[in-house]
Amino acid sequence: MDIKIKTLDGTDAGTVTLNDEIFGLDPREDILQRMVRWQLAKRQAGTHKIKGRSEIARTGAKMYRQKGTGRARHSSARAPQFRGGGKAHGPVVRSHEHDLPKKFRALALRHALSAKAKTDSIVIIDELKSSEAKTKVVAKAFEGLGLANALIIGGAEIDEGFARSARNIAQIDVLPVQGINVYDILRRRTLVLSKAAVEALEERFK
Repeated sequence: MDIKIKTLDGTDAGTVTLNDEIFGLDPREDILQRMVRWQLAKRQAGTHKIKGRSEIARTGAKMYRQKGTGRARHSSARAPQFRGGGKAHGPVVRSHEHDLPKKFRALALRHALSAKAKTDSIVIIDELKSSEAKTKVVAKAFEGLGLANALIIGGAEIDEGFARSARNIAQIDVLPVQGINVYDILRRRTLVLSKAAVEALEERFK
């Protein structure tokens, strides 16, 4: 698959051939869904917690005598049915992570890249560097390229001036190639790759 390379100024800078084994697959929604679910579960803090009856600081004395009152037999005011008592079956601190094989995660990334390629939502930029490290300048360059909602993937290192300028723009995310992931690819309309990122991805999936 051949695709044109652009500069940030919008001029042509040649073409690049994308590997069909990475960008030419027929995307499967079930694979992408499982991967997104794994990512979202992995990033959940799992720190939700509520106190059970054993953790409530209330007297353990019997509320009233066992017989002769005509009321139900209760022993502790910590029981869940009383105001101020512990909660029954409430959330506890736990991990939400579940296993997903490494080969499956790699496959899901290739399917996500192929999904963007299939809908012509990939833009290749020659170099992610701006003449001026100003948000206004970078925003104008993105506007010229038609990028309003995009994930931008650079090489192993991203120019600090460019990254600082771009991070202030709404609906624009900038990541190094090591941070590329299925969830961020799918949540943005356009995927922007630098030439260095394309080379790194092809090297990664050799």
